[in-house]
Amino acid sequence: MEIKHHALAGVIEFTPRVFGDARGAFFESFSARIMQEAGAVGDWVQDNQSSSSVGVLRGLHFQRPPYSQAKLVRVATGRVLDVVVDLRRSSPTYGQHVAVELDSRRCNMLYVPTGFAHGFMALEDNTLFLYKCTDYYNPGSEGGLRWNDPTLGIDWGIAEPLVSDKDRVLPLLADFDTPFE
Repeated sequence: MEIKHHALAGVIEFTPRVFGDARGAFFESFSARIMQEAGAVGDWVQDNQSSSSVGVLRGLHFQRPPYSQAKLVRVATGRVLDVVVDLRRSSPTYGQHVAVELDSRRCNMLYVPTGFAHGFMALEDNTLFLYKCTDYYNPGSEGGLRWNDPTLGIDWGIAEPLVSDKDRVLPLLADFDTPFE
């Protein structure tokens, strides 16, 4: 498994070896040992799945403490532009982001630690997005930042993605008081 540590401390990309032949393909999609050795720690308690058409943007979301979630995200079908934003007040990279293309053909996945907002945009129709979480979803603890915040400067590669009404009115970073140290 190839392991890449990104510029934001704690964000780790994993790309497994894929074994393919005339029958199809096989790869190891999760190994607690490999994750822990790389620093992607957590007790995984919930798996989530979403499907999206090209141009659908979901995020940027997070869960506030004490229900903060680390996530391990990947796509089973299709491709996404996956984005994480550092919300840790004491971090030298506070307010900065990393964008990674997750691709079902490469089978790469991204570890998103607690203290980060997370979002993605589908780059293909019928994209199936999967993620493991280290805590259960708690509706009263959900939060987020606006996907098109000019301070964040995220290039989603599209001017008008399909965004939920809820995500359209999330706060800007300038109006945000982070719950993460």
